[in-house]
Amino acid sequence: MNTPQFTIQTAENKGHYAKFVLEPLPQGYGDTLGNALRRVLYSAIPGAAITSVVISGASHQFTAIEGVKEDAVQLVLALKQVKVAYSGDKPVHITLSSKGTNEITAADFELPAGVTIANPELVLAHLSEKTSKLEIDATVEAGLGYSPAEDRKSTTVGVIPVDATFTPVTRVNYTVEATRVGRVTNFDKLILEITTDGTISPADAMHVAAEDLVSYFTAIINPQTASNSASSASTKTVAGSTISVEELDLPTRIANALQKAGFDTVASLLVVPRAELAKVKNLGGKSVKVIEVALKERGFELA
Repeated sequence: MNTPQFTIQTAENKGHYAKFVLEPLPQGYGDTLGNALRRVLYSAIPGAAITSVVISGASHQFTAIEGVKEDAVQLVLALKQVKVAYSGDKPVHITLSSKGTNEITAADFELPAGVTIANPELVLAHLSEKTSKLEIDATVEAGLGYSPAEDRKSTTVGVIPVDATFTPVTRVNYTVEATRVGRVTNFDKLILEITTDGTISPADAMHVAAEDLVSYFTAIINPQTASNSASSASTKTVAGSTISVEELDLPTRIANALQKAGFDTVASLLVVPRAELAKVKNLGGKSVKVIEVALKERGFELA
């Protein structure tokens, strides 16, 4: 088997945008690599987003806030545009408190360790009076893809769920051109353009996507088959203690509900009876069946 030999050059690198050139590739590999990287860049790069907010003076999303030019709907729309970098396992809170007549931007948030905002210049609201006051408590979570607010409905008065776009890659485009090596002209040149939201660099995003693809191709070469033989619950718990719930590839709604309930590993799921698991907020009988199928695919069974 021949070892791939090609170069990767950065043709452009402007802020959140970069253009990479990979050449020379065997004929056909330009589209193969370009399409695979594009799909993974759009779907499998982890990111973070605001998932819910509590706004002083707003009991629900359709509220006019005293002393603030924007209403709650406009403020929530602005908060959706805040680009947050965070990779922790647990939800964290960022807070904002402002008084007087001024313009409020994302830079006014107080951030805990491990959290940064890529667009601090983003304008969120305007206070219209000297006595005006605005306080915001926003929950930030890490995740994949897109999670609609409907998946996080809350019964707590004042907690407003927010549509969360975790994907940090905003645009990917690739083209394939012909190139030559000596007199041989049937080689491919892959031109890959990546734009991110600023929470990750295009180069890092490309590396994460490539590593993700490598892990799947490695699993094809060296399959990790789960044993179907019966084993004790304690043995399963130990085996599952190193596997996170995220690795089960559950729907985003179910994965978020489990994590919010404190189920971070497979081990924590195996000791809970089905009936108790179905009582978890935002889960139910159908969700438990989905979880059960995902566990069986990896050789585990619910209690």
